[in-house]
Amino acid sequence: MTSSAPTPAYRRLSVEERRSQLLDAALGLFAHRVPEDVSLDDVAEAAGVSRPLVYRYFPGGKQQLYEAALRSAADELRHCFDEPREGPLLSRLGRALDRYLAFVDQHDAGFSALLQGGSVVGTSRTTAIVDGVRRAAAEHILRHLDATDPGPRLRMTVRVWITAVEAASLIWLDEGKQPPLDELRDWLVDQFAAVLTATAARDPQTATLVHALAGDV
Repeated sequence: MTSSAPTPAYRRLSVEERRSQLLDAALGLFAHRVPEDVSLDDVAEAAGVSRPLVYRYFPGGKQQLYEAALRSAADELRHCFDEPREGPLLSRLGRALDRYLAFVDQHDAGFSALLQGGSVVGTSRTTAIVDGVRRAAAEHILRHLDATDPGPRLRMTVRVWITAVEAASLIWLDEGKQPPLDELRDWLVDQFAAVLTATAARDPQTATLVHALAGDV
């Protein structure tokens, strides 16, 4: 006697769907392990496919897969600071930080390997990908400041703060994810206001921006 229950139909994945599946599997592994501890066999097992299939999509092997995963993570981080220009500036910045810090939290130990650039599989290309995230974040913030032609002091202030956010995130992981994320976010927002104020004492352009923003907090 045969069962009348229908057999689930097998759906062949498109090239983009399969590639996305492999990248998701790789990112899931890199989220909790440094890249040098992840093998192509690990990625294949996590994706439920064979090792040769991984090679078919990433013939350059682990280095190509790592760089592709890094680009995927970088794209996600770039969007963190892409906040609508609505409401007070510091509130906007807080929402952007919420997304950024959620990424750090979700990717846990792998965050340092993805963004710190200390992995043994790091190259000039991976360094450029990471630097691109920082530059994109700086451009988003400068647009929120309505700085159409930012001078070197203002640009440096914003980029130094972004570097501080990244460093604080790494330290937060090293400290067992303490303090709580909402406290870390508020402290980083306060830091941004503080560095802008410090720069304003020496830079007329930043001083004008701080004055304009005084009633927008």
